[in-house]
Amino acid sequence: MNSRNLLGSLITFLILCNCNASQNVNLEFPYFTLRNLSLLGDSYIRNGVVGLTRELQVPSSSSGSVIFNDPIALFDPETNIIASFSTRFSFSIHNLNPASFGDGLTFFLSPNNQTSGSPGGYLGLVNSSQLTKNRFVAVEFDTKLDLHFDDPDDNHIGLDIDSLISIETANPLTWAIDLKSGNVITSWIDYTSDSKKLEVFLSYSSFKPQQPLLSVDIDLSEYLKELTFVGFSASTEGSTELHFIESWSFKTTGFRPSKPRFNPHNVSDNTVPLNSPLPVSDSGHRNHKRVGLALGIGCPAFFSAILAVFMWFSVAKWRRIKAENDLKPEVMGPRQFGYKELKSATRGFHQSRILGHGAFGTVYKAYFVESGAVSAVKRSKHSHEGKSEFLSELSIIACLRHKNLVQLQGWCVEKGELLLVYEFMPNGSLDNVLYQDAKNGTVLKWQYRYKIAVGLASVLTYLHQECEQQVIHRDVKTSNIMLDANYNARLGDFGLARLMDHDKSPVSTLTAGTMGYLAPEYLQYGKATEKTDVYSYGVVILELACGRRPIEREEEGQRMVNLVDWVWKLYKEGRIAAAADGRMNGEFEEAEVRKLLLVGLSCANPDGGERPTMRRVLQILNNEAEPVVVPKTKPSLSFSNSIPLSIDEIVSDCGSPGSSHVEIIVD
Repeated sequence: MNSRNLLGSLITFLILCNCNASQNVNLEFPYFTLRNLSLLGDSYIRNGVVGLTRELQVPSSSSGSVIFNDPIALFDPETNIIASFSTRFSFSIHNLNPASFGDGLTFFLSPNNQTSGSPGGYLGLVNSSQLTKNRFVAVEFDTKLDLHFDDPDDNHIGLDIDSLISIETANPLTWAIDLKSGNVITSWIDYTSDSKKLEVFLSYSSFKPQQPLLSVDIDLSEYLKELTFVGFSASTEGSTELHFIESWSFKTTGFRPSKPRFNPHNVSDNTVPLNSPLPVSDSGHRNHKRVGLALGIGCPAFFSAILAVFMWFSVAKWRRIKAENDLKPEVMGPRQFGYKELKSATRGFHQSRILGHGAFGTVYKAYFVESGAVSAVKRSKHSHEGKSEFLSELSIIACLRHKNLVQLQGWCVEKGELLLVYEFMPNGSLDNVLYQDAKNGTVLKWQYRYKIAVGLASVLTYLHQECEQQVIHRDVKTSNIMLDANYNARLGDFGLARLMDHDKSPVSTLTAGTMGYLAPEYLQYGKATEKTDVYSYGVVILELACGRRPIEREEEGQRMVNLVDWVWKLYKEGRIAAAADGRMNGEFEEAEVRKLLLVGLSCANPDGGERPTMRRVLQILNNEAEPVVVPKTKPSLSFSNSIPLSIDEIVSDCGSPGSSHVEIIVD
């Protein structure tokens, strides 16, 4: 999916009542954009998620905060009432250094909209040289034991008021919640002004627990009398942790809306018109027979027309329902969604929610308001191929379970629509991260690239050798490899996949896929096997190591360069390491780069019989088997009939230089 940068233009769904005293406020951020938010320090927004701290190239410190732009009145001086408030947000804390953790994040309310504090134990909330300057009410989610602030342990939440020494704390581990797990955690913070009580709830799910983890009896009216800004802060020391906020809502209650004033004497009797009696004409009696005759003829005709229209719509509806029922697969696992629910979650499939486009449909970001969940909805095209692709994808992936697969959450066949619901991947596609993000100065690190190669090898091993029936994906490419919050590879888009019995000969099918990833024998004979998936995998990991697309146009000239040929030429010259992506500035393990490049060449061998199995590839990458011997010269194959078009001819009309994403389906 190449359109992930459209996320930057998504419009935040924001409901904000007037922030005057005596007015309640309701904010909803199912995802984030720069609209209505201020980013301070190292914070940033990517793919709708706020990152509060950055992963730096060298061990360093980082802190940042995000603040809603407009101040909120929580105190009404006319009535001397402070509003109750509640907030809900989903966050995750990722560890970069297994040897240490720290420091954490906070949700805060403060009269200061420039809250940008020091890193380390100061949580980005206060300045280390001016500890008493910042005023705030905050709930901290602390992941480091700091005796300077009387921390009880290295995994606690606490209520802080104008100081990082917490008034009261609680340990989430007592509820089996580890702040440092890297999992998405949802927090609810409720303050009730009547009972003067603040409560904090935590859960790994989107369902609010019945009992709070932290409950503090406290009157906040003395601290929240000024206009207040709300937001989040976080910090780390030594490039240890990354802190993400994925969604957020905040609302106040307790202020009564002002009532309109009415004057009881505004209406007088003389303003009400009186109806005078109407004269009765004798001529009306003469037309009674005509009217009766007209009604006697017209009414049956009118009701007959109504009945005909009703019958027509009934038959049309019956045919549509029958067609939908014929399409509904016999799948017990995933949930069946209602069309109305998915339409609402995608804002009517609005173009601002588009995540990307595939060969058979468009993918939208969906936000479910009631549960707070975010998903990806694939809307198939209304064509014969779209229906076949929909049924194929649903029937295959519904039965698969692997940590490196995009998990199917449900489906919908209604209103003539074919919809699949998947878990949302915050880092988008590998294609986007590897190429599009690089234009913005963000380069995928080597350790992530190698982890992606291993994860993809693992899931293909599962599909080829560990399922009850062998699954041939047929469209392994960077745009179909999604990345979760931890940059783990998740293989998706099973629209072209096929099921086969193990050890059975493949049958010829329509050749389908993307140029540059298709094995030579598949192009020639149209027979998809596990070895054709292995070839596509080899191209993908060459892309990971080299940062180049499968087919690119030369910088000078119009000749197309095939990535496999280019790497093999360097290997023949004895300088294969020169193929490594120069944007990494040498920050990689050369031995791992060489291993990945050689595995890529062995998988992309033109002779399918010489390609390793995915199990062997996984063992090589995990240092459990010796690498496959790769010939210095690329093998050549001859077919009984030549391929009708050369690579240059096939991609000559593919658009801008460097583009190799040409979808083909030929007989």
